[in-house]
Order: sequence, then C-alpha cells, then structure tokens
Amino acid sequence: MTLARRTFLKGIIATGGTMALGTSLLPSTVKAKTAGWPKLAFEATSVEEVMMALFEGGEAKETDKITIKAPDIAENGAVVPVEITANLPKVKSITILVDENPVPLIGQFHLADNAEGWVKTRIKMDGTSKVIAVVKADGKLYTASRKIVVTKGGCGGG
Repeated sequence: MTLARRTFLKGIIATGGTMALGTSLLPSTVKAKTAGWPKLAFEATSVEEVMMALFEGGEAKETDKITIKAPDIAENGAVVPVEITANLPKVKSITILVDENPVPLIGQFHLADNAEGWVKTRIKMDGTSKVIAVVKADGKLYTASRKIVVTKGGCGGG
C-alpha cells in the first residue's frame, strides 16, 4: 500500500516526529562533517571575533582583486543577492561577513584545488551594512568590502 506524502508527513507529526530526527539515525558521514563546524565563529557577535575563530586572528590584506557584485540599495534585507569573484591564484575559501548583523558570519565556502574563485548566493542583512569578503588564497588572507543600503531589514529589523 502506497501512502501519499501528505498522509505520511501527518503521521510523522502526529507521532512526535522527533524519533526520525535523532542524531543516532544520521549517517556517519553527516556526523563527521558537522563535528568540525566552526561553532565559535557562528556564535561571534563581531567581525573581529569571527576572524579570530576562523583564521586565528590573521590579518587580511585589502585588495582590488576581489569583486563584490551586489545591489547598491536592497529593498528587502531578507534576500540580498551577492556574487563574489576572487581573481587570485589558488583560492581555498571565500568567507562572507556582514558587520552589522547580529551574527556577522554568513558563510564560508571551501573550494576544490582547481575551482574558480567564485561564489554567488543570497544573504540576509539586518540593515545597512558593509558586506565583507575574506578570501584565503595561496596561504594568505585577502579582503574587500562593499556597503549596501537596506531599506527593510531581514533579520527581524524594520
């Protein structure tokens, strides 16, 4: 007998659903990947704290080889399109920060050895702020920033 998806979901919710979400049921590969996630960086409340947690406080050099493509004015901070291109050799990671957000770390993208230094995503911004890109390339840290004016906040702001 085949159950409709909706009926199945209602059954799970009715029985508590938590049993299916227990960590003991997660595949070992998922457990291994989440074991090393940067908890301190996501708990940080300032850009400096994030830099300390992710890069042991390493200094990032400002460069014009990182381009941040985003709107000058975002009408809704809940969905702000951002594209970062790093024209640097051996890009290992691209980290996106928003200095005025309650949690400045938006995300960190680790790239394969021969990948292009490029990330495109949508981010959430609490209000007008600088978007900061930190790129780890060839063993060094580089940074660029861009101010975006937000007319309606997306992190609970107005």
